[in-house]
Amino acid sequence: MNIAAKNLIDRRARLLGPNVSTFYEEPVHIVRGEGVWVWDAEGNKFLDCYNNVPHVGHCHPKVVEAICQQAGTLNTHTRYLHEGILDYVEALTDTFADPLNTAIMTCTGSEANDIALRMARGITGNTGVIATDHTYHGNTMAVSQLSCTNPPPDRWDNVAFVPAPDSYRPLGGEPGMAHAQAFAAEVEKAIADLKARGHGLAAMIICPYFANEGFPTLEKGWLQPAIDAVRKAGGIVIADEVQPGFGRLGTDFWGHQKAGFLPDVVTMGKPMANGHPVGGVVTSMDIMSAFRKNFRYFNTFGGNPVSAAAAHATLKVVQEEGLMENARTVGDYARDGLRRLAETHACIGDVRGSGLFFGAEMVLDRETRAPATAFTKKIANAMRQKGVLLNFLGIHYNALKIRPPLPFTKEQADILLERLDEALHETPLEP
Repeated sequence: MNIAAKNLIDRRARLLGPNVSTFYEEPVHIVRGEGVWVWDAEGNKFLDCYNNVPHVGHCHPKVVEAICQQAGTLNTHTRYLHEGILDYVEALTDTFADPLNTAIMTCTGSEANDIALRMARGITGNTGVIATDHTYHGNTMAVSQLSCTNPPPDRWDNVAFVPAPDSYRPLGGEPGMAHAQAFAAEVEKAIADLKARGHGLAAMIICPYFANEGFPTLEKGWLQPAIDAVRKAGGIVIADEVQPGFGRLGTDFWGHQKAGFLPDVVTMGKPMANGHPVGGVVTSMDIMSAFRKNFRYFNTFGGNPVSAAAAHATLKVVQEEGLMENARTVGDYARDGLRRLAETHACIGDVRGSGLFFGAEMVLDRETRAPATAFTKKIANAMRQKGVLLNFLGIHYNALKIRPPLPFTKEQADILLERLDEALHETPLEP
């Protein structure tokens, strides 16, 4: 690590406090971005295969122009009338099926999920929430209770967890709908548990792509038995679309569409405005009305004219530049390349994903499927040294997470695959 980076880390500790996380053993000091590329302070160029915040590419000129133009005209909150938020919400809700046609704008996905939990309470009168045991839905006091990856010190009694789906090691040992029924049985147990604790069921909240869980391969309709159990118990289904939404999966604009179900509430955040802090909640008028009746909610910065302009410009770029279709074709191409690498690298146990959210699960042995957790971390760090930014996640933290901005090309996928091939050859496969 160079002296400048060491000084920045020391300043962070002094000014931001201890344990502020960074990526990689040698953190990257990024000073500029363009498209799918970023540069560090020393002029080194990195292929960004990880960041979904710059959804349409770092510093996309149309988004930059929209922000600058609106910031130079007016910025205020939504207690004044302005067309910007209305124009955006109309365009946004047009991407959903009925009755998902109303929205609340926030600044973060965490705030969006916090509102979704309050909506569930308002419409059901219950407080119990079900989540998977390897998820993350944000960092407010309420939604942090749902996290098992960063658990709070004092877990609330109204939260119940179910085992995260794993298509590589399916619950009950059988893939497909047998796995789905086993998952639904766990949801039913959690419903009974919450009832016994006196909470009743308000909602099940899931990422429909199960991104943090390792994005398992699940066929359309896989979630239906669990959803049926939730609705039979009087609860609603919240789809956290922060990671799979806005066309990233290539086949569908939203993760729940790919999964084959219609949620009651949808939350979104990170990629919504290409890096400008914007989040949101989309739901039906019935649920919105119950929320507005039971909770007095106002967000000073949520839906302000500059944020609305940034979000609207981002949505237009996705639609007008055909980025969902690009995600499909380039994602298919990249996964085919990973499968070819698996022919020569036995550490690749499973290749999976959709669109431009894909990866490979790394194992010590394909027969036992023993997770290669430490090895996967070494590969991520090796790729950073080779000028490619990616990371890892999953139940065993052994799945490479590859999630580039949507303008990613086949030529850039070739760079990724070539350098990954090098890293796999050079890194010893050790526990």
